[in-house]
Amino acid sequence: MRSGPSATAGLAVTDGPPAVAVLDDYQDVALQVADWSPLAGRVEIVAFTDHLPDPDRLVERLERFEVVVAMRERTAFPRSVLERLPRLRLIVTTGMRNRAIDVAVAAERGITVSGTDLGGSSTVELAWALIMAIARDLPAEDLRTRQGQWQPVLPLQLAGSTLGILGLGRLGQRIAELARVFGMTVLAWSENLTAERAAEHGCGLVGKDDLFRRSDIVTLHTLLSHRTRNLVGAEELELLGPAGYLVNTSRGPIVREADLVDALTAGTIGGAALDVFDVEPLPAGHPLLSTPRTILSPHLGFVSRPAYELAYGQAVEDITAWLAGSPVRVIGPR
Repeated sequence: MRSGPSATAGLAVTDGPPAVAVLDDYQDVALQVADWSPLAGRVEIVAFTDHLPDPDRLVERLERFEVVVAMRERTAFPRSVLERLPRLRLIVTTGMRNRAIDVAVAAERGITVSGTDLGGSSTVELAWALIMAIARDLPAEDLRTRQGQWQPVLPLQLAGSTLGILGLGRLGQRIAELARVFGMTVLAWSENLTAERAAEHGCGLVGKDDLFRRSDIVTLHTLLSHRTRNLVGAEELELLGPAGYLVNTSRGPIVREADLVDALTAGTIGGAALDVFDVEPLPAGHPLLSTPRTILSPHLGFVSRPAYELAYGQAVEDITAWLAGSPVRVIGPR
């Protein structure tokens, strides 16, 4: 945590102005990547580099703040938290969608919720990096090379292999484009996907079971909702088989985590590359930290300097507009 003058990157701080909490600033960059000077002398800004998963400790930390800047869905704001923060008047979330904030309760309590743009290129880049890494087993090959082993396994070749895309939205479409460049056959499935729309993006439409049965790698690019929670479980992983790989850069709960741990441990699937998890950050001793044939990254899909510059820059705009009584990019209850 940074507090006091050191937390404000040169901004003037007094006892009077509204207090702004910038949460989960893991890289300690929030106050450097954007120009916060429009708020100088108007608010007190405190940036926190740690994460508090415990609601009681979170409420204790935030009870004096009128404004919270939340980085994506790292910190949850359900009713049980919002009702215990009577001073809170504005939540700014990076991104225009945040399921960790109960927007309806915020509206009931007179709390404005504003969003920002975030950009999506880094998610596509990370997803493709994980696809290539799991196909070539790069982390394990690095370790084996350091241990004196030389070419002990035959990797998967992407050219001529089949990529299954679960969710052919904006990100899934870009992944399909990359897959075709690499000479892959591309299959796609989602609940409302049509054959015509799939064909527009060079994909063959198949059923969900066929997607897992016929693909060498399945990559997930669907939103988390009540319909997609636990969408992938033991049955789908068994269809993927011991030569198949799963890549998830979407949301952890789309995959039933216990089933995935079992499949990796038993060798039911060939491996998994994961950027998202049910609980983040992953707690010490979590089973996925020791499962075989698993590549883990710490939810880096949306993380890049340009994305942060855009998001925190617009967070400053959101706060400035709220102070002027004309909030912008307001997110209402759905």
